[in-house]
Amino acid sequence: MNTHPVAATRETGGAIAPHLRRLLEFVEPDRDDVCLDVARGRGPMPAALGPQVRHMTAVDAAPAHAPGGHGTAAANGRTNGRTSTVEFGTGPVRIADGDTPPASATREDRRPHPLGPDRVLVKADAAALPYRDNAFSLVTARFSLYNLGDPEHVLRELLRVCRPGGRVVIADLVRGNLAGPERDRIERLRDPDHPGTPSIARLTEMITSAGGSIRRLDVFTVERPVEPWLAGACDDATAGRIRRALIDEVDGGPRTGAKPRIIGGEVWFTQSWAHVAAEPIP
Repeated sequence: MNTHPVAATRETGGAIAPHLRRLLEFVEPDRDDVCLDVARGRGPMPAALGPQVRHMTAVDAAPAHAPGGHGTAAANGRTNGRTSTVEFGTGPVRIADGDTPPASATREDRRPHPLGPDRVLVKADAAALPYRDNAFSLVTARFSLYNLGDPEHVLRELLRVCRPGGRVVIADLVRGNLAGPERDRIERLRDPDHPGTPSIARLTEMITSAGGSIRRLDVFTVERPVEPWLAGACDDATAGRIRRALIDEVDGGPRTGAKPRIIGGEVWFTQSWAHVAAEPIP
């Protein structure tokens, strides 16, 4: 499978990385949307979505004591004026060093991202959001679902505050339904508090069990350099062990599940990402 690098897109306030641009295209923001983004720390979504919606609220839901099949898509056609199924690309998205997403939804998401006028940043518990039912038409959570407490409780809250006909969009790491446990072993070696990577089926099952109806699904492979990811390892010795394991796999050694290869003299590896759009069931 060939890799097709994607150029960053210039928008108001700077360049948007290709992986974030893909998510924004999937979200399909509307000028009339009242949007809530829930993240661990300050994620990039409020700054990216803010200019495209009527009102933007960002929740920093970092816990006070934080622990360190493709599902079912809607039938062809359109739902509430939005595309009901999405197919993207013909190969892995390649993310260069400057475009690296959060390694474990903590480092990048804690950088300050300006919200601008008419946008609000609050601290709140993701499992007990301080908003009435049906308050928002668009609710997003990017690389944070498994870092904000019990993901099923969080999903119920995200769906509760979303109005009928609105949508909840979850972006997170996933693994294939038939993938083995090797990938989580290397993730936990890098970060002992890694909560585990859900299968695609498990993620969609949790959303439907929480009261959501899956409307659209985008699952794709991301290829990225290993060194920025290893910068988040618990210590240098652990980073070295992972690096050696990946290089050994390139040379024919045991599989890690990360599918490493050498690009331009650097070690790169792969992750699977999913974007899921759901609508609360009345």
